[in-house]
Amino acid sequence: MATKKIVGQVTQEEKDEIQTLFERRNGLNEVAKIVTADNTDLYEKLVKDMGETGTRFQRWWDSMADKYQWESVEGGNWEINFETCEIYLVTP
Repeated sequence: MATKKIVGQVTQEEKDEIQTLFERRNGLNEVAKIVTADNTDLYEKLVKDMGETGTRFQRWWDSMADKYQWESVEGGNWEINFETCEIYLVTP
């Protein structure tokens, strides 16, 4: 069973930035379920957008972890509570 531990907090602005990326990534994943490679232009745009959004999403986490020096562990990951801006370390 996974455990969660609060390791930090971000500002409202920082939370808004990752929340926008999170929602965009989820939306793109939903669109990917219905777009086929037959529609080449849309498919290529979707793949490009998913790649860029994924990169920006990971860059945000890397940047915030560096800025705030959050605790980390092998095999763990961070999660954000969008209500409180708190960051949790989730370990298996």
